[in-house]
Amino acid sequence: MIPGARNLITDVPGLAVGNAQDDRLKSGSTVLLSEDGPMTTSYAVMGGAPGTRDTDLLEPDKTVPGIDAIVLSGGSAFGLAAAQGVMDALAEQGRGFQIHSARVPIVPAAIIFDLLNNGEKGWSQNPYPALGRKALAHARHDFTLGTIGAGTGATEAQFKGGLGSASLVLPGGTIIGALVVVNALGSATTPSGTHFWAAPFEIGEEFGGLGPDTAKGLQPLRPSRKAAAMAQHGNTTIGIVATDATLDKAGCKRLATAAHDGFARALVPSHTPYDGDLIFASSTARRGPPSVEVMPMLGHYAAVCMARAIARAVWEATPSDGDALPIFRQQSLQT
Repeated sequence: MIPGARNLITDVPGLAVGNAQDDRLKSGSTVLLSEDGPMTTSYAVMGGAPGTRDTDLLEPDKTVPGIDAIVLSGGSAFGLAAAQGVMDALAEQGRGFQIHSARVPIVPAAIIFDLLNNGEKGWSQNPYPALGRKALAHARHDFTLGTIGAGTGATEAQFKGGLGSASLVLPGGTIIGALVVVNALGSATTPSGTHFWAAPFEIGEEFGGLGPDTAKGLQPLRPSRKAAAMAQHGNTTIGIVATDATLDKAGCKRLATAAHDGFARALVPSHTPYDGDLIFASSTARRGPPSVEVMPMLGHYAAVCMARAIARAVWEATPSDGDALPIFRQQSLQT
């Protein structure tokens, strides 16, 4: 198995990603757009504090067959309004679920809590609808990772978090990819602070080629810098996995559930009561159903992509004025 040409979720044909952020706000929004019209999507939540919009529609027993875009955003509950900006822009393009003469764009969303990261949060008008609209306008196949879009103000236990992505080309040509915003209570790095938990899944040097930590046995976790600098409740990792294989909503639900293994492999701890950990899973259906060989492993491949994407988010983070936490690369240069 190898990464796709970009090593991004947009290696899955039919997908584009757009980002918009406000550096003074230390926050932003990210949009995954289906270029082919509605795509089959479901989701799975395993954190105790999720913030979402229109996720009930994604359950396999619900009526809406597909969605137009997915929004990942900063801003806590305020950030859910980014989906309104995306919805309005898609409506202007004539997209949406058709009910007689009406069209309603379906844009599920999930948010992270980034209100305590030293950004300017005293707005008089909610900035997130405009950020969502801007992110949609910037949707492309190539995009930057790290401190951008919904990952602009993200943090994890020890370092700045950010926006990450990764992909895999599976046997037979099926493609799967992951997109994630890392804002976890837990840490993406081992207690030494110099290696990633996701190291066993790295391909090449996509997050530094540092290898696994050489420490043996169970190691105590370091005290959280994030808890000391901000708050124990300012968390949540949210992500998307997508494939060009044809899946129904139940298949997407299973894919999203399995992809949470990537959270557990790359973030310690994960799925806590103070994280809103959530994964969307989408099928663009550009190729047929998974083969009998690939189908049982599809969730595993999704989890591998997600673990790699999480480490890439932290590896690619860049410093900004007033940061509450350092970036990982600063730490690695000092040790």
